[in-house]
Parts: sequence; structure tokens; C-alpha cells
Amino acid sequence: MAEVDLVIRGGLVCDGTGSEPYQADIAISGDRIVEIGQVTARGKDEIDATGRIVTPGFIDLHTHYDGQAIWSERLAPSSQHGVTTVILGNCGVGFAPCREADRERLIGVMEGVEDIPEVVMAQGLPWDWETFPDYLDALDRRKRDIDVAAYVPHSAVRVYVMGERGAARETATPADLEKMKALIVNGMEAGAIGFATSRQFIHRTCDGEMIPSFDAAEEELRQLVAAMGEDRGVFQIVLDVPHGSWTDELQMLRRVLGSSGRTAMFTLGQGTSNPDDWRDALAIVHEANATGNSIRPQVFPRPVGIIIGYNLSANPFMDRPSYQQLPEDLAARVAALRDPAVRARILDETPTGALTPLQSMSSDFERMFLLDDNPNYEPRLDDSIAAQARRLGVTPHELAYDLLLEDDGHAMLYVAVGNYGQGTLDPIREMMLDDTTLLGLGDGGAHYGMICDASFPTFMLTHWVRDRATGRLPLPWIIKALTRDAALAVGLNDRGTIATGLKADLNVIDLDGMRLHKPTVTHDLPAGGRRLGQGADGFCATIVSGVPIQRDGIPTGQLPGRLVRGGAHSA
Repeated sequence: MAEVDLVIRGGLVCDGTGSEPYQADIAISGDRIVEIGQVTARGKDEIDATGRIVTPGFIDLHTHYDGQAIWSERLAPSSQHGVTTVILGNCGVGFAPCREADRERLIGVMEGVEDIPEVVMAQGLPWDWETFPDYLDALDRRKRDIDVAAYVPHSAVRVYVMGERGAARETATPADLEKMKALIVNGMEAGAIGFATSRQFIHRTCDGEMIPSFDAAEEELRQLVAAMGEDRGVFQIVLDVPHGSWTDELQMLRRVLGSSGRTAMFTLGQGTSNPDDWRDALAIVHEANATGNSIRPQVFPRPVGIIIGYNLSANPFMDRPSYQQLPEDLAARVAALRDPAVRARILDETPTGALTPLQSMSSDFERMFLLDDNPNYEPRLDDSIAAQARRLGVTPHELAYDLLLEDDGHAMLYVAVGNYGQGTLDPIREMMLDDTTLLGLGDGGAHYGMICDASFPTFMLTHWVRDRATGRLPLPWIIKALTRDAALAVGLNDRGTIATGLKADLNVIDLDGMRLHKPTVTHDLPAGGRRLGQGADGFCATIVSGVPIQRDGIPTGQLPGRLVRGGAHSA
């Protein structure tokens, strides 16, 4: 009898095309799918998928594993949630190109924008690169569980060419532009999948300064995007909304793209102050695409949420002078916080206001909710901390203070800072179903002490497929959104679909038994740095390049992940 490396037997194949699932075996040799149907060949390894669904590996278009992919072999939490390919360099922040003299500056940018502690990066980054092609080679040399691909980051390019002038956001000279364009060309030739930038006003360095790319001139963006080459590469951008308007920002984006065939992606969400303005954005996108542009908004499928606590990067009292004087050790801090005199003093103090924009959002009590062992990402506004406080006749600050002391100070509250302007995910459902949009913004590898959104594929399968009371979405549609749509959008044409000849990135999933756990805090970053993680039940197997990297949620120790180079290097 013929033998192959791996056979997945008897699963319900949801192939990523959006077609109805079908029963079949899947045979794998090397890193490719070689047969789908009734497989008679014996596998050196076999997985019984009876009663399970089999999907392509998921793809997260928006992560920040730029550092973690260097210092860690596992890209958790993404790889715990069926993700087999992640994209780095989003928001135009990253670690290459970088001269030795600018390392601290780029660390400061990443610390401020992505909430990665300076000590973690200082210890974890070996800096065995200078140029962006060097950095890709460094990624290529390291073993990891899942695949990575990368954008050339604008802020790093600006600092590399302009030094202090670039960091200070001075206007680039024609000579500066020529040098930056050459770096984009070199990056694309080395295998970047595109170029990324941010104009977002909440993106600040660790010193509170705007990042180097913040208000780069439109002409600079136009020339750098053009340097990617015609009809290749993706331009990823975070637009300056709500600081600016969708209309102004998207019309600028259209001018930057010009008549080229390049795809642009931007993050689209629902704000709180004007919860319907996303409709204006989609209307402009539809008009632009009808006249030849290729603009793809990325939508996150649940609230964009900050997790706050006494053991995390933010809580409503961190800008109170008495809180800032508490011990760093959690147990000692909690003991002090339980002192009635300390409690009264902190609650009575005037905040200093010395917070980052994200941290300042940690006091939106109207959209703050308890995060328990069964995390609810579509809670009722009547269950908010503000609503509960009104019923109890106390202030929201008092209630939050006491709730966060539970579980010996490990309790967590969840603040829906975006995508929850009307207390429902119905608008997000409408955004997701728009033909132009893509799923994204898992943000894995960043915001280690504040955000844990990399679990969104599991949320898609539990909440949107199985558990939501109304408005559930079809399984084939969701699998297609998590796989094929994302793969094709960034030119990774060898994955995202279960078909013979394609890359064997797969998940075997017990949909009925799937469960998303409460986030937890671990200290497994370099220098003992803290990070939020979030586990899940239901992933029977995750397979990368034909190799199982986890079974029943337990890592196998296999590390088949690799750097995926775009452009001329792509499969």
C-alpha cells in the first residue's frame, strides 16, 4: 500500500472557497496536499477527524510579532487559535532598517505604539541586522511554529534616511525621498509583501511624541507607494480618524494610490462619538473601487478592547499620585489597596493626566465590563460598570476599584474602546459582510499588558457561527474570510484553500467543544516580561507545512514555520 506523510481521515472539509462542507480524507506529502477524497494510502501519521471540521490554516493580516518572531519559537497566542500565517510590520513600525545609533529610538517607538516594555526588547533583540533585507534574513534563520511575512515599515525607513530630522517629522527633501524609495525597492526585491505606515494620532513614542510617520507629506507617501512597483505589493495604512474625517483621509489615500493597481488596506471600525460614520467610509471605498482603485478596509469582528487590572498596563487609578506610590509587587500592592485609608485617598485624588491615549481610555465606565471565566465580547450595556454602579448607588470608580481587587488582584475588566458605539455588534456584522472588507487586527505580539485580540478566530467560530442569539453567520463564509480572502489579499496564493498542490496548512476543529478562555497573565517574555495570553478548547490539531504544531491544544515541539517572501519570491 502506498504511503504518505499524513492523512486526516473522515473530517467535514470546509475548504475556504465558501462552498458547502463535504466529507473527505486529506493526504499530505511533504508540505503539500496531494489528495482529497477517499484516501487509500496509509499515512506515517494519521488524524481521525470524524465529527470534526477541517479548515485551511487561518491568516492574521495585522500583527506585530516583529520582535517575538526573533526571540521566540512560538507565536502565541495566534498559533493557539488556528493561525498559521501572520503579517508583521503593520502601522509602519518595526526594527529595520536600523543603524546601531537608532536602536533605542525604534525601541521607543515600538514601546509607545505597541505597549512592549523597553527591557523586553533590549534583552530580546540581538540586532544581527541593519537593513530590511538583513532583517528578513534574520527571520529566515530562526525556527518557529508558524509562517511570517512582513511589510517595510515607514517609521523605520524615515529614521534610517533622515535620522533626527525623520524622528522630528521634518519634511523630506528630494534627496531624502530618493533614498527612502531605494529602501522600499530593496525591501520589495528581498521579499517584503508591501509597505506600511500610520497617520494615527494615538500612535505615540514612549515619550509621548508623535511617531516619525505621523504627518508625513502626501507627496512622500505617493512616491514611496509608487516605489513598490506597479501592480505588486500592499500598502497598509492606519488613517487619522477620528482626529480627522474619513472623507479627507480616504480622498488623500485615493490620491496617493493614483491610477495604479496596488491594493491599499486601512483599519475600519466604529467609533463612539459618531457611531455611523463608518458608512461614509464604505461609501467612499465603493466609489473608489468602482473607478479602478483597490481599497480593502480591515474590520475587527468584536469590540476593540482594552483589558485593565492591577496587574496590567492600565487601570482607572494609575494616574492618581497615591496609586503611583504603591509597591510594584502585586501582592503588596493589593494589600495596600485593601487599606480603607488608601482606598479613600486614591478615590479622592485628582488625576495627573499623564497617560498615553490608550491608557486614558481605561476609564470609559459606560463600556467597561467584568471579564470572567466565560468572556463575553458582546455584553449588554446594562451590565456595564457604570450601569451597575447606578443601581448600587456608588460611583463607577468605587465599583471598579473593588472589583479589581477580586481574585487577589488578578481580576480583569474589559473596556470596549471601539466597535461598540451602540452596544451591539450588528454594525460590525454589516461591515464584515461588505464585499470590500477583510478581517484583521489581531495585534498579536503587541500591547502585551493591555490587549489580547489575537484570539479572534476562535471568537468568530464560537460567537458568530454557534452562539449568537440572532444574526449568526454561515460557517463556510467565516472560514473563507479567515483563510482564502486574507491570503489572496496579500498575494499569498499558495495557501488559504484546501486543494491539491497547495500548502498543507490546516486545522482540525471540534466546533461543538470549542471554548474561549479568560485571558491570563504570564511572565515568559525576555527579561521576565509580562504578557496577556488566551487559550481555547476545540483545536484538535493545527498543521503547518504538513507538520502538526499542536494537538488538543498542546504544542508538539515541531517548528515548521518559515519566512514567506513576497513578490518574485512568492510561490
